[in-house]
Amino acid sequence: MEIYTDGACSGNPGPGGWAAVLLFGSHQKEISGYEPDTTNQRMELLAAIKGLQSLNRPCRVKLYSDSAYLINAFTLGWIENWQRNGWLNSKKEPVSNADLWHDLVELADQHDIDWIKVKGHSDNKFNNRCDALARAAIEEHR
Repeated sequence: MEIYTDGACSGNPGPGGWAAVLLFGSHQKEISGYEPDTTNQRMELLAAIKGLQSLNRPCRVKLYSDSAYLINAFTLGWIENWQRNGWLNSKKEPVSNADLWHDLVELADQHDIDWIKVKGHSDNKFNNRCDALARAAIEEHR
């Protein structure tokens, strides 16, 4: 299973959109959504959450995102540090977007996920498709 995700925000904070493209063999599914008042980082996280929530059983997943915030949290041990420190960051302040991080940790525990960083706004077909879907979700609500 491959999942590509992206989030977008018009203003930061402002209206936002998220999107995911799920690929399994020859099957492709696109999902997207809108939040009226949010941040780009929240939309990046929500895209991954919604993509993973679309799976109906535990899976081996390659999750692709252009968000260093999302990918680094899992690949550089930020999540483990935050949990160990009672969801406080290195400055001893509450972790931003903790509600969404809790959801992601729960979902990550259900699946075997490779968190893969892709370059945004480049030549990655599915990352570009997610970006277009997330931006379209914002435009639909203007």
